[in-house]
This record gives sequence, C-alpha cells and structure tokens, in this order.
Amino acid sequence: MNELVHMLSYHFMQRALLVGVLVSLCAALLGVSLVLKRYSMIGDGLSHVGFGALAIASALHLAPLAVAIPVVIAAAVLLLRLSESRRVKGDAAIALISSSALAIGVISVSVTTGMNTEVSSYMFGSILSLSRTDTILSVILSTAVLALFVAFYPRLFAVTFDETFSKATGTRTNVYNTLLAILTAVTVVLGMRMMGALLISSLIIFPALSAMRVCRSFRSVILKAAGISVCCFVIGAVASYFLETPAGASVVAANLLAFGGFSLAGIKK
Repeated sequence: MNELVHMLSYHFMQRALLVGVLVSLCAALLGVSLVLKRYSMIGDGLSHVGFGALAIASALHLAPLAVAIPVVIAAAVLLLRLSESRRVKGDAAIALISSSALAIGVISVSVTTGMNTEVSSYMFGSILSLSRTDTILSVILSTAVLALFVAFYPRLFAVTFDETFSKATGTRTNVYNTLLAILTAVTVVLGMRMMGALLISSLIIFPALSAMRVCRSFRSVILKAAGISVCCFVIGAVASYFLETPAGASVVAANLLAFGGFSLAGIKK
C-alpha cells in the first residue's frame, strides 16, 4: 500500500492514470460498435496515420496533438468514404492509407530529427510523454467523446446493428457513421501518447471481444467492456511502474489475460 501511495505521488503517474482511464473508456465504448460493424482494424490504420502526423509535427517543432487530431480525423472520414464507395474494400482502404502515412512519417523522421526518444514514444508509447498541457487537452477531448457517445447512443446503436433498416426509417446513417469515425480518430490520437501507434488498437478491440464472450445484449457488452478496459489499463499501468516494463505492452498483456479468462468463462457458461 505504501508503494502504491508513493507511486501516486508522482505527477506523471497521476496524469497517466487520469488520461488513461478516460481514453480506455472512450476506446471500449467505441470499440463495441467498431467490432460489430467489422471496422475493428480502423484503430490500427488511424494510429499509423497519427504516427505520420506526430512525426511531421515533431520535425517541424509544432504542437503534436494540434497537428495530429485534425489529420487523423480527415483520414477517418476519408476511410469511411472509401469504404462506402465500394471501389475500394474497407480493409484495403485501411491498408492503403495506414501504410502510406507510416512511410511518410518514417521518411520525415529520417531526414530531420532521426529516431529520437520523442518519436520512439509515438511508436511504442511512453507513460512519461504526457505534459500538463497535453493532459488538460486530453481530458477535455475525452470528456467530449464520452458526452457525444452517450447523447447519440440510440442512433449509434441503430446504425451498428441494422444500418439498412435505420436508413429506411429516415435515420441519416452517413452522419452517425461519420460521427463514429471522428470520435474514434480523436480517441486513437489521445491514446497513442501512452500506448503507441503499434498498440493503441488493442484498447479498441480487446475489451469489446472480452465482453462479448459472456454478454449477449448491446448494453451489457458496452458496460462490461468499459469496466474491463479501465481495470486492464490500471493494472497494466501499475505493473509497468513496479516491473519497469513499457506501459503500452503491459496494458495489452493485461487485456490479453482478461480475454483468456472471459473466453474460458464463456465456454463454461
């Protein structure tokens, strides 16, 4: 207990836990809809776009989040439009945009600052990377994402389960699909600072899949996924501190163990 109190006395841990819990909540709630709509890999694609944007911002000495958020939102909307056009399949569109953005980011880094500590934290995550300004912005944006999700929950539920019927009843499905893409983009960028571009998609995928092993209704999956996501993040962050392991990898390991446990519980059930 004394060690936990000592850990929480550090400002960087306070910031990481605050932002991490909020981002984990956002990722879990959005992840259920994304997994059910078979858009689960959009998080991975957008994280690569985010890395490219953050690398360019670092090379130009610009504010990372101020550059990455609008770029990733634009990429999310573009991915949605490409998927709906039927000219390019959804998975192919994600691969096309994500690999291109990752290549641009790597080139930008190689010809400017090189692979320094800051750029490495964007790729693999760092619990030390959140400044006070980043924390304030992350809290505001995460709260906005949660508020919008709750406000439009019935519509997001409708377009998740039966988009064709929703469209027939007059629901503007393209608006709510775009909203889902934008909220996902913001969540991915906020989570990248701690989880890294290579691991942030796990926050979207794992809690939803774990909850689906034992729950059947959409509401119960949402609530269970949110609880799993927050618990796994806190456990992973604490383990990272005491074991001196990377924060992002520790959180993913906690999610993997949770998925295995819920899978066994689902089989027995």
